Amino acid sequence: MLRSMKDLEGCAIAASDGIVGKEKDFLFDDLAWVIRYFVVETGTWLSSRKVLISPIAVQNPNWDEKIFPVLISKDQVKNSPGIDTNKPVSRQHEMDYLNYYGYPYYWIGTNFWGSGIYPYSLYPGNDIFEHSVEGARSANLIHKSIKSQHDQKGDPNLRSCKAIIGYNIHAKDGDIGHVSGFLVEENTWAVRYLIVETSNWWGGHQALIPSAWIYEVQWLDNSISTDLVRKAIKDAPVYEPNKEITQDFEAAVFHHYELAAYWEKIAKTVK
Repeated sequence: MLRSMKDLEGCAIAASDGIVGKEKDFLFDDLAWVIRYFVVETGTWLSSRKVLISPIAVQNPNWDEKIFPVLISKDQVKNSPGIDTNKPVSRQHEMDYLNYYGYPYYWIGTNFWGSGIYPYSLYPGNDIFEHSVEGARSANLIHKSIKSQHDQKGDPNLRSCKAIIGYNIHAKDGDIGHVSGFLVEENTWAVRYLIVETSNWWGGHQALIPSAWIYEVQWLDNSISTDLVRKAIKDAPVYEPNKEITQDFEAAVFHHYELAAYWEKIAKTVK
């Protein structure tokens, strides 16, 4: 099921021994278009410090009460590596974080989360987790990754979702609108669509652009580029935030853009 960022923001993170805090933002991978971390503002118990929580630890959310249970304790959160969430998160910071919680590196593999599409497959004790770790060890990938990533000082393409709200959308033949939100698949935490507000251009409507059509996020000039032309976006099925998104509607969107639907690709992957 798809969730908007508005659905997710403000949800409480419930550790095994109490509430950690509330989700304030999300860090997404602008290459894979997947949410990698929740930015959680802790309460007074931790001086309102902001911490990162990985979807790897998330259990089934309680959407009615907006609570996300996680398989960690408050003490683990308290002692987790300090990360300045207002600055780009380096790969070294990620490694420190993942090592602390005992999670494998999600970037070792060809799928969203290592060799799988679901983050919980990387939780310690899971069969896929064990296979992922042993497979990486046998191929000597972990050692090579650690060495190369220790040498890397830069940013591993993690960005704030809030930061790109308002970014202009550059189509092949000109500007078309701006980003007003995202739609995220709750099981994989993949960012499936950008919500585009086109009213600045023709008094128009909101439309969806599949993340697969985005080829560049330009952080210096606050814009996102797509290979689509403006007419394709203008004529896309109208997105209405108050209506449930059915698979029929999604199929119509993908058919309009002449793109294979992501669930068809997933079906091939899991076979």
